[in-house]
Amino acid sequence: MSVLPYLKPTARKRLGRFTSYAVALIFFAVVIGFADWPKIQRVFLDPEVAMQMWPTIVTIALVNTLIYTVVSFVLGSLLAVLLAILKLSGGPLGWFASAFIEFFRGVPALLTIYSAAFVIPIAFGFQLPGGGPGAGIVALTIVTGAYAAEIVRAGIEAVPAGQSEAARSLGMASGQTMFWVVLPQALRIVIPPMTNEFVMLLKDTSLLYVAGFTLTQKELTTFGQDAVSETFNATPIVMVAAAYLIVTLPLTWLAGQLEKKLDPKR
Repeated sequence: MSVLPYLKPTARKRLGRFTSYAVALIFFAVVIGFADWPKIQRVFLDPEVAMQMWPTIVTIALVNTLIYTVVSFVLGSLLAVLLAILKLSGGPLGWFASAFIEFFRGVPALLTIYSAAFVIPIAFGFQLPGGGPGAGIVALTIVTGAYAAEIVRAGIEAVPAGQSEAARSLGMASGQTMFWVVLPQALRIVIPPMTNEFVMLLKDTSLLYVAGFTLTQKELTTFGQDAVSETFNATPIVMVAAAYLIVTLPLTWLAGQLEKKLDPKR
């Protein structure tokens, strides 16, 4: 006779979690046991190939990835605040902001990058500053602005209406109220989801390979792809994945901690 009906909900939940972990461990143990480890080491974990990539994978590829991410995130966040305010204002500017947000949220980021790098120069005879990296940063800024605008808008709407009413009662204009009262509170609310957006943007830099880079401009994915073509070995891909994880795992943990800390229900 099953004892599950007699367990408390928390105990059943804990038992289900442990069972899932046990099944996962058994699965991985079976996979590891039947894997061809000498071949895996030769194809994916070749130390000689890894040494050929060191320290360039950090000093050039990882550094470039972080630069492209930070610059795109800062500019995209500023664009997001502007788009969110325009959308909430209504009227023709609000319609434009809504159309902009929906368009670039619906179009693949890869297509936006390709358009910035090649379509704009061909169609208008205008090359974006910075070559491939410049076009990639512009494209990622636009994509980040479109996605983050909805996050910022939700944060603004989450600020109690009484805050704005109190500011106006003190004689503050609408713009002053938004800038000095509403936005600071909204930005505090959106810190956790914006941290997650930063992590997503970091991974989206892998799409910048379509823009074309010189040796010193390569980000992680382009660096790894070129290294695979040169060595005919998959070790560079494993190293690139490890480099991404070294950055994204702490950021994901940080986002979770911030969400717990800033949760008003806690």
